[in-house]
Amino acid sequence: MPLVRIDINKTASRKRVRDVGDAVYNAMIAVANVPNYDKFQVVTRLEPNEIIYPEEGYLGIQVTWVGGRSTDVKKKFYQHIADEIHAKQGVRKQDIWISLVDSGRDDWSFGNGEMQYAPK
Repeated sequence: MPLVRIDINKTASRKRVRDVGDAVYNAMIAVANVPNYDKFQVVTRLEPNEIIYPEEGYLGIQVTWVGGRSTDVKKKFYQHIADEIHAKQGVRKQDIWISLVDSGRDDWSFGNGEMQYAPK
């Protein structure tokens, strides 16, 4: 169950926010073998002075997930996201920044104070 954080300008339309979130989710399903319905996303809308980036543009996406995916899968994941966001929103691909945070199975609790992925 990956957790996605999206940093975006406060002036971004709801459609842009939805398209970005959908692009990440679609890449997870198509490329990274994430099960359907594992869509957990936090969108942070920032004032222009709260996000500092080059004038040309920036769209920040961070995905925290259980590690172990190959470099090839990660490359395809990045490309899928950039291609879809560019196609749907016209965002320049070079302005889409994606950061992956690999974590261990024992770094997650999905409720009840339990470590669901704990070794048996």
